[in-house]
Amino acid sequence: MITRKELIKKYSEFFQKKNHAIIPSASLVPANDPSVLFTTAGMHPLVPYLLGQKHPLGKRLVNVQKCIRTGDIEEVGDTTHHTFFEMLGNWSLGDYWKQESIEYSYEFLTKALKLPKEKLAVTCFAGDDDAPKDAESEKDWTSLGMSKDRIAFLPKKNNWWGPAGQTGPCGPDTEIFYWGSSAKPPKKFNPGDTRWVEIWNNVFMEYEKTKEGKYVKAKQRNVDTGMGVERTLAALNNLEDNYETASFAHLIEVIEEMSEKEYQGNEKEMRIVADHLRAATMMIADGVTPSNTEQGYVLRRLLRRAIVYSRKLGIDSAKPLTKTMAETVMDSYEDYTELKEKRKFIHETLSAEENKFEKTLSIGMKEFERIATKNISGEGAFLLFQSYGFPLEMTIELAREKGLSVDVISFEESYKKHQELSKTTSSGTFKSGLADHSEHTTRLHTATHLLNEALRHVLGPDVKQRGSNITPERLRFDFNFPRKLTEEELNKISTLVNEKIKSSLEVRREEKSFKEATAEGAQAEFGHKYPEKVSVYTILDKKNKRGWFSKEICTGPHVKNTNEIGTFKIVKEESAAAGVRRIKAIVVN
Repeated sequence: MITRKELIKKYSEFFQKKNHAIIPSASLVPANDPSVLFTTAGMHPLVPYLLGQKHPLGKRLVNVQKCIRTGDIEEVGDTTHHTFFEMLGNWSLGDYWKQESIEYSYEFLTKALKLPKEKLAVTCFAGDDDAPKDAESEKDWTSLGMSKDRIAFLPKKNNWWGPAGQTGPCGPDTEIFYWGSSAKPPKKFNPGDTRWVEIWNNVFMEYEKTKEGKYVKAKQRNVDTGMGVERTLAALNNLEDNYETASFAHLIEVIEEMSEKEYQGNEKEMRIVADHLRAATMMIADGVTPSNTEQGYVLRRLLRRAIVYSRKLGIDSAKPLTKTMAETVMDSYEDYTELKEKRKFIHETLSAEENKFEKTLSIGMKEFERIATKNISGEGAFLLFQSYGFPLEMTIELAREKGLSVDVISFEESYKKHQELSKTTSSGTFKSGLADHSEHTTRLHTATHLLNEALRHVLGPDVKQRGSNITPERLRFDFNFPRKLTEEELNKISTLVNEKIKSSLEVRREEKSFKEATAEGAQAEFGHKYPEKVSVYTILDKKNKRGWFSKEICTGPHVKNTNEIGTFKIVKEESAAAGVRRIKAIVVN
């Protein structure tokens, strides 16, 4: 069986030979990006470069990126959907275009991976009022020998990518499908046939979406490609079930051992437990903790859903389910060193949430008994789902044991309303976009650098960044510190930041090797992986013996002089996690 490490190695080496530089996977929590909760694609950390900023490692890049997509949580349980997944990607930043990109994709699949050509098909953009039909991609595919019977043209909802936020780079894409069935593939490609599995997406970013909703030609044409590791492994190993690949093999074995049941006949439950606990472990390693908001809410939901389905499998609460699964994830993904580095934190977080949820389940069962005196309404079933983590299937089973029914139609109506409300709330909360370089956001980015350094001046040199999030309205900055800050300390920090703003300090951007940057004293975010060459932003200060006040590895955006920022004001200081404090601040004119 071909493993994920072998696939990643083949992919990286192939594109290295095509003059692509390897870049590390970014965190699952996007840095300074309020438009999305999680990194959902490899392009998220690259937005400044997709918009034209020069990348320190050049115009051709390749990596494997950790991703989380939350829209498919309820779909997890089938053969192909995952919450956490790995995306192999390669990029052209104003370099090669459609023909080369398509040729590279086809060469890798058919020569490097030796996938049979007769099992491949593609889709292209059909065109609409915003952009024309992608006849160029069709021509490139046919020149490689792809039959027109295996090329389908689909609308924007199928073959257009982006922007990731409200505005930004976007464009048509061509998607590659693999026949994932043991049956002979048909001559004519039908994209609606689920036996055709999408394994590769080539996005041609030749447009930018404006605030007015218009699509204009981009200043720089980019190519962004992605290939799912899990789906590709299934194709390479002639498997129709992603959960039978090497990525999940050890996880499924652990669940079989703990439940004393076989995978066959219990596929849905075991897939959910394996997927959700793999995702949870990865999220915690990147600093996410369970809560009732934002990333923490998603984490809590995944853990609760996994625990519920583990109980359905008969795994006793006395068994260390989450700890054992986390250890298996660490062993299976040892190339992500942050997993082992944060082993203790992961175990403590999982154990605390598991214990907490056991109490919630107990209360939920009492609530079920209270309402199960008659057939259960949709509202009652939804209450059990939303407040106590009961999946609908669990409520149906419990009701069936009492000879009762559940109003499924009414439940689905309540669930749909919940989804719509969540989307509305999300769109209101995350107003910005990946490409948000607005004046106010830019000022807050630079203010964050001043705050980072001011914290070390006031609290001590051991203070390090643990995360940040910036919207047009405020900045949020997490840092290691063992206690609540005093009023005096907060005043000193604010005063120092505002002094540097009023001093009209120049902000300078340079490209350096990571080793050179850190040797010069540049701050790097804890746990973040950086490429060999990085962008360094220095806030110069002639009064400082170093010649600068702040020096950080960052992608921007930033003001050119601190006098553009305005007045800095801390509005809240609170705990973010054990040993981690959080400051929220604003800038005003």
